[in-house]
Amino acid sequence: MTAESSISNRSLINKLKSIGLVSQIIVAIILATLVATISPDIAKSFSILGSLFVSALKAVAPILVLVLVAASIANQKTNSDAKLKPIVGLYLLGTLCAAFVAVVLSFIFPTSLTLDIAASANPPQGLSEVLATLAFKVVENPISAIANGNFIALLAWGLGLGFSLKHANEQTKTTLHDFSEAISSIVRLVIRFAPVGIFGLVANTLATTGFTALAEYSHLVFVLLSAMLIIALVVNPLIVFIIMKTNPYPLIFTCLRESGITAFFTRSSAANIPVNMALCKKLDLHEDTYSVSIPLGATINMAGAAITITVLSLAAANSLHIEVDFGTAILLSIVASISACGASGVVWWFTIINTISLWLIWH
Repeated sequence: MTAESSISNRSLINKLKSIGLVSQIIVAIILATLVATISPDIAKSFSILGSLFVSALKAVAPILVLVLVAASIANQKTNSDAKLKPIVGLYLLGTLCAAFVAVVLSFIFPTSLTLDIAASANPPQGLSEVLATLAFKVVENPISAIANGNFIALLAWGLGLGFSLKHANEQTKTTLHDFSEAISSIVRLVIRFAPVGIFGLVANTLATTGFTALAEYSHLVFVLLSAMLIIALVVNPLIVFIIMKTNPYPLIFTCLRESGITAFFTRSSAANIPVNMALCKKLDLHEDTYSVSIPLGATINMAGAAITITVLSLAAANSLHIEVDFGTAILLSIVASISACGASGVVWWFTIINTISLWLIWH
């Protein structure tokens, strides 16, 4: 390789880095759409890129939550003035609001689906079964929890290990902290490949299902995305304004730009933890607080899952011609908020509210 070509390659790499991750993701989506339109067969061959990316996220995210929570708790100063209770309250408020917005939109724009009843799994028979399932998830074996991606159990084990190690010697705490930093570095490396993975996912999806098939779900997508936008651009700013009494949108748009878009396309709140941690540091927030509240929010603050559960449940009821009154639907939204804890849902704004909650407490 000549010196000129080496310099040219370095220049190309530097230009790609300067574009930014979000811009790279947008370019990847456009290219994937073009490839799927021109040659679906070629587009399907890129599915391995998306599969590798998703598998890498699923592999590293559970370990990150366990180690990061344990390290944060263990290294928290004894006289720390971290304020977690108000943040947990904001998490609950945000999740309930998200489910409520989903109920309202589902009644304004009723959605029906084509259901394969024979292939459906047996649904929970009541709230008690949902709560019992949640309780058993909390006490799952940590090795199984890592393998199954059970973030509720990992959060519980992380908290337990963290509090148990608070009185350990400083060398042990430092080792645990260094290990959490190493895992975070691996996650950041995986996130850097997000444009490549998203290119494979979008190309394969469009080539496999086709634009016509996607159009059949346009109404459902409209309701879901509308709920997301209302939460991100109306509800969250309203919460910020009520508490801060200042214009909320600079903070909202900062969080959308720095965290929200990445979380939306990577589809993993846990994998987005390093992004949110970096954003908190950039906003000069309290480290003892966000080092715990960010992993906690990525596990239990599942506004996206609450919206998804609510919308799809009401859509299923409409499809089966089951009458659901508004009061019952509100009860559903509360159950959805509880059921969403530790669930995987459509995520982007609840990673944003993690940071917003911290900002509200400390400013």
